[in-house]
Amino acid sequence: MSAKTIDGKAFAQGLRTQLKGEVAKFIDQSGVTPGLAVVLIGQDPASQVYVGSKVRQTQEAGMNSFEHRLPDTTSQSELEALIDRLNADDSVHGILVQLPLPAGMNSDAILDRIDPAKDVDGFHPVNVGALWTGADALVPCTPLGCSYLIADVLGSDLSGLTAVVLGRSNIVGKPISALLQKMNATVVMAHSRTANLADVCRSADILVAAVGRPFMVEKDWIKPGATVIAVGINRWDDGKLGGDVARDAVEVAGAVTPVPGGVGPMTIACLLTNTLKAAQMSQARG
Repeated sequence: MSAKTIDGKAFAQGLRTQLKGEVAKFIDQSGVTPGLAVVLIGQDPASQVYVGSKVRQTQEAGMNSFEHRLPDTTSQSELEALIDRLNADDSVHGILVQLPLPAGMNSDAILDRIDPAKDVDGFHPVNVGALWTGADALVPCTPLGCSYLIADVLGSDLSGLTAVVLGRSNIVGKPISALLQKMNATVVMAHSRTANLADVCRSADILVAAVGRPFMVEKDWIKPGATVIAVGINRWDDGKLGGDVARDAVEVAGAVTPVPGGVGPMTIACLLTNTLKAAQMSQARG
């Protein structure tokens, strides 16, 4: 029996539709339109497409989009000056700097310069600390999207369930671990140096694979009936896009995200959610 497909594309569409209504209500009540500033440096084709999609979906949600496309000759100090201006601009509630930055730029310094209250990527140390201590925070978009998909399958209370997170990145692995703990799952963080990795994965009621290695998670690594979230995206030998999980995993899992069409569409939807949240928090602060 094949696993249920977790349709991230459809879920994200529903989330954006709901968000559009919430944005309209916020504007009506506050007189303020949430604004997202996106900064892109250079001509990376993939980044240009991604930024274009973010801008379009921001506008479709009824929010203001402020696009800053800079040449790859932009200096660190020039980018920092732009961040400072956006931090001080009351019409901008969220700031996103598209990664990767050109070689020679200090990405950490740029991300740390963003006002934590406008850090809709959730990468600033202040937001990271708030997430791990249980305080209200702007959460990284991809892990937030994963948590929504998991809750849709299993509910928001994961008491008694074991979640294995394969991958320990600051962008996905660590924050999704924190979110799963908030949902009462028992969380195991695993990675390439984990002993008996297949056995560890096999213990998971929920397996989040975020390592960026094609086919790393084999069918016999998966507990029958488990919910599998494939975050990594890779191009297989046949040219098709796929994830970290073997294609035949659907024969064992209870539910699995496809690649593409699973976690990916949730990332931009959650970016918009974070932008509205940032605007709401700004209004609450006065």
